[in-house]
Amino acid sequence: MHLRSPAFSDHALIPAQYSHQKGDFSPPLEWDDVPDGAAELVLVCEDPDAPSGRFVHWLLADIPPTEGGVEAGRQPAAAVAGRNGFGGAGYGGPHPPVGDEPHHYFFRLYALPEPTGLRTGFTAEDVAAVRERALASATLVGTYGR
Repeated sequence: MHLRSPAFSDHALIPAQYSHQKGDFSPPLEWDDVPDGAAELVLVCEDPDAPSGRFVHWLLADIPPTEGGVEAGRQPAAAVAGRNGFGGAGYGGPHPPVGDEPHHYFFRLYALPEPTGLRTGFTAEDVAAVRERALASATLVGTYGR
């Protein structure tokens, strides 16, 4: 699979309009080459550079494998949102501490061979329990600093 964004290139700066201080407007994402046999896609965005360790910014599950992406500020109608590190459901944009070196934001897409059964409010730990069964995965990395 391939994962990309029309808003930023791999390992490039995520535009400020997709940050936490600008209202948590999620960036557009596109993907292709989902393997045959995929029943569900799961999307994860995490910041491993956070002072407290891995910080979850976005969890989406139950994405139909026929979807080719996510529009800016939206999620596929059939998808369910997990709990982010800010305590809400859905996307929470980059918000590293002021003065830190730019953090890295890993957007990961997993193609799973069967439905996960994840429901609204699921956690990163729930994803960890199912991602090892993935048929394929793709990663896009963005950076952001304040």
